Amino acid sequence: MLYAYIKSLHLIFVVTWFAGLFYIPRLFIYHIEATQKPSPDKEILSGQLKLMTKRLWYIITWPSAILCTVFAIWLLILMPGWLQQPWMHVKLAFVVLLFGYHLKCHQIFKQLQRDEVKYTSRSMRIWNEVATLILFAVVFLVILKNAFNWIYGVIGMVVLAILLMLGIRLYKRIQDKNPNA
Repeated sequence: MLYAYIKSLHLIFVVTWFAGLFYIPRLFIYHIEATQKPSPDKEILSGQLKLMTKRLWYIITWPSAILCTVFAIWLLILMPGWLQQPWMHVKLAFVVLLFGYHLKCHQIFKQLQRDEVKYTSRSMRIWNEVATLILFAVVFLVILKNAFNWIYGVIGMVVLAILLMLGIRLYKRIQDKNPNA
């Protein structure tokens, strides 16, 4: 019974962590675009976006990442045999990538808090999709485990990445024609 509670808490914090990781790059995009607006809009929007980003990052995203990890470790303590499974090794590799993504978002967050804009809104739109790719990979690994066919999995990830990039390109065209879209 303890296992079910720990797994439930782990999944809740996975969801809230990803919610933060999905939304933070959107706020980065809006912040970057706000820096290109004339005064006083630039200052007003920038200040509001800094506050929103700070709250999201420190109240939702970081605590969720930490709690997700604590419950994941607890699950591995309860089920040590999982560490012998090849799918778990691959999943943990994706989790390491996710932490790398999280830490890079933290770096971007700190830069924008100091009004250092080093990225374009387009590069942030592409960056925003990295978490999506990791989520797809982890969910399929966890659900399918040993039944997962790696060739189809890799092909599926490449197709998903291509579709996401085409979506970004389409959105850019729509936005160029109608800036209020």
